[in-house]
Amino acid sequence: MKSPGSLDLRRFFLAAALLLLACQPAFAEKRVALVLGNSAYQNVARLANPVNDGAMIAATLKNAGFDVVEERHDLPAAETRRALRDFADRARDADIAVVYYAGHGIEVDGTNYLIPVDAKLERDTDVYDEAFSLDRVLLAIEPAKQLRLVILDACRDNPFAKNMKRTVASRAIGQGLAKVEPTSPNMLIAYSAKAGSTALDGDAKNSPFTMALAKHLTTPGLDVRRAFGFVRDEVLKTTSYRQEPFVYGSLGGEDVPLVPVKATASPANPQAEIRRDYELAQQIGNKAALNAFLAQYPDGFYAELARSQLAKIAAEDARVAATEKARLAEQERARLVAEGAQKGQQAKAEADAKAAEQARIAAEKAKQVAQEQVAAAEQKRTAIETSAAGKASENKASENKVVADNKAADQVAVGPPAAGKIQPANVAALSDGSAPADIAKSVQIELRRVGCLAGAADGEWNAASQRSLALFNRHAGTRLNVKLASTDALDAIKLKPSRVCPLVCEHGFKPDGDRCSRIVCAEGSILNDDNECEKRRGTKPVAKRDRDDRERAAPLRPHAKQAVVGRSQAPTSASTARPLTGQEREEGCNSYGAIMSGKCP
Repeated sequence: MKSPGSLDLRRFFLAAALLLLACQPAFAEKRVALVLGNSAYQNVARLANPVNDGAMIAATLKNAGFDVVEERHDLPAAETRRALRDFADRARDADIAVVYYAGHGIEVDGTNYLIPVDAKLERDTDVYDEAFSLDRVLLAIEPAKQLRLVILDACRDNPFAKNMKRTVASRAIGQGLAKVEPTSPNMLIAYSAKAGSTALDGDAKNSPFTMALAKHLTTPGLDVRRAFGFVRDEVLKTTSYRQEPFVYGSLGGEDVPLVPVKATASPANPQAEIRRDYELAQQIGNKAALNAFLAQYPDGFYAELARSQLAKIAAEDARVAATEKARLAEQERARLVAEGAQKGQQAKAEADAKAAEQARIAAEKAKQVAQEQVAAAEQKRTAIETSAAGKASENKASENKVVADNKAADQVAVGPPAAGKIQPANVAALSDGSAPADIAKSVQIELRRVGCLAGAADGEWNAASQRSLALFNRHAGTRLNVKLASTDALDAIKLKPSRVCPLVCEHGFKPDGDRCSRIVCAEGSILNDDNECEKRRGTKPVAKRDRDDRERAAPLRPHAKQAVVGRSQAPTSASTARPLTGQEREEGCNSYGAIMSGKCP
């Protein structure tokens, strides 16, 4: 029989074990990664970046808390296959498995192969023996439960393909890697460049693709698909739209971040007062308000946010000034052409117009960069405040104080209110933490960029903005809801790198690239209603019947009377003319009509 003391001891250990289990973080999923970088190729020229790229990605994943990050570089074929086999064993009980490869890759007959450093590839059939296929990599990550991710920075110009002998003339050896369609669920394959195209190494120590990955891929709480969207945008911008990363495969409806947001035990939003002041200055939205905030809070997280907002305002002011300068320069050029000024003056005006247009484009890009930086900073702010809001629900007294100070500001950081707590008209929060007016203005800015909105981006989502989004839907083939400005619409429009809606110009102007130029007709021509130049028609002479007026103005002389009567086919003789009445004498027989009628002798 067991003593009461032993039962109490067992209960104590059981309670302690349950407490330990309850305190374990909810995101304790196993994450493993294999990083391969091949630079020192033995039979072709050495690559500069892959080993550096592999080191950067390995450090990023380790800092993100991955359980296993195995980094290998410059592996021959045999060691590569061994590394993949060992990694497959580690992925068997993992939730997330990631393989990153930087180096040479090749596509033969629609199949992608990754090339180890000892490969020679003298013939096209050597890829089967000396390289390893992408399917072999996919097999290594197959056991992972939640996410299987392969990242390939292997779309470089390939010297093997140029020197390789064809054993069969019809065998295709493509540029870059071929498009893939994963057959396993929860699998993504990310290329540094779209299928069939090549990637750029860049001028830095790391490739543009890898630097963007290190910046966005391990953002806490960020879905991996959105992370690759940010990577795509940054690489396009860095390479002047010459390189577009692409992701193949699909995931389910739930967000799948590589690094979940960790719960924090810190008090709920300790910087509530600073946050409220910052949001007030942000709502006012001018330089004076933001500078006043910085004068009171010169340091810290919210101070950096305020400075980014000021940079965005300055970029917008510069864009407006550059646009106006370009407009005036173009007007001056058109005026000189129309007036037939000297060639030297016209050439100078044309050069000034081009320089002003280039300055306008640069200001537009700078403004877009500032806008994206503000959006990224606001996203980071939302993640921090959401983490702080977890503790706020446990501390009602602190939360009530924040709500009493500023309910609208709390809705941005804490989340949706309880029923009846705040009127719907005061709700000013979206799921990503941005105010509706900011989202509307961002969508309007993007609509202007792709040529679908002619009005100003004022943040008011009115009928003109709705018509512009409907026009974008028509020309881009999308089905966005035009009744409201949403982040989905913003993301969809940002995917378009150039004009979508056709340029429509007023009468007297014609499309010239992304702007309207005045139509100047040659001398002797005019602009017709069809917006075309045509020859100016000469004026036709109009006959004036002033002879009768002269005849009415002066009495008819005797010989003139005879001449006029002679015009009649049947002149009336003086002997047969009837006597004139008193009225006829009063009126006189001076008119041509009276003479021809026979009433006058």
